[in-house]
Amino acid sequence: MDVSGFDFELPESLIALRPVAPRDAARLLVVHKNGRLQHANIRDLADVLSQGDALVTNDTKVIPARLRGQRLPRGEQALPAKIELLLHRRIAPDTWRAFARPARKLVAGDSLRLGHSLEAKVLCPVGSSEFDIAFTLSGPALDGAVAVEGEMPLPPYIAGKRKTDARDASDYQTLFARAPGSVAAPTAGLHFTPELLARLDTAGISRETLTLHVGPGTFLPVTASDTSAHKMHAEWATLGAATAAHLNDVHAAGGRIAAVGTTSLRTLETAAGQDGRIEAFEGETDIFITPGYRFKAVDVLLTNFHLPRSTLFMLVCAFAGTEVMRAAYAQAIREQYRFYSYGDACLLFRAK
Repeated sequence: MDVSGFDFELPESLIALRPVAPRDAARLLVVHKNGRLQHANIRDLADVLSQGDALVTNDTKVIPARLRGQRLPRGEQALPAKIELLLHRRIAPDTWRAFARPARKLVAGDSLRLGHSLEAKVLCPVGSSEFDIAFTLSGPALDGAVAVEGEMPLPPYIAGKRKTDARDASDYQTLFARAPGSVAAPTAGLHFTPELLARLDTAGISRETLTLHVGPGTFLPVTASDTSAHKMHAEWATLGAATAAHLNDVHAAGGRIAAVGTTSLRTLETAAGQDGRIEAFEGETDIFITPGYRFKAVDVLLTNFHLPRSTLFMLVCAFAGTEVMRAAYAQAIREQYRFYSYGDACLLFRAK
């Protein structure tokens, strides 16, 4: 499938650099099955869903995965070099796989000083810009040092326009965040507040959680010209047996499963069999959803507005229909909706 078919023009002024306050004041574009568009707010979610539906949220927690420092001199005549790492996958208690920038300045055996207290050694290259990095600290001690020295890894479209600051430590974390491990927030979950949860409870809409640790694929563009040539990065996901059983009961009773974010959707679709029954799951998923995919588990999707030519825009086109989503995004742009991680959201009802 030609990737250019998922392109669109977005004015830079619509890229949100801060979330609205309170979080549930964000705008919500409801995209109905017939393509009808309805303008609402996130706080109206309980009115758009129905009693007996179930919301599924991702409880992953973003770690301050961006580290800045130096590659130490390799010899008497060599100079130190500035290095930036983005930790994205833990390999061992003392070892992380990381993207490095500039990668050309690193080779296996290099010593690094990151921030004020972290020391590490480059083990080996994994790809053109990835390395395995072994730290002198391990386990909880390493976690604590990363928490002190690291920065929240804001997406490039935000970080390129302003510096990360103290507000991002809370702004870029969902209300559900519990399990550390992500390098990006599951951004649909950023809209929830205790008040919204109370309204959902009163409306008889249940909630379940799963975990998917968002990996570096969030930051990587689709560079291939055809979707068949794009390879998704694998991400670790967990869905418990009790959650699976409850969601199967929801479907059996005629309710709908509403995924909060594409991360929840991809986990649910990975865990579902061809008959739509959801099973417990723990492991890696690299599911890549494009138009033509047959959805097995998810009926409704709450998600933010995504980048052109991204795997996430392809996913929403698969879910609600490509022409429907192109029309919805065009309307959102005309109506000045805010885009991307700190922006507004849309609620999609599955086309078929």
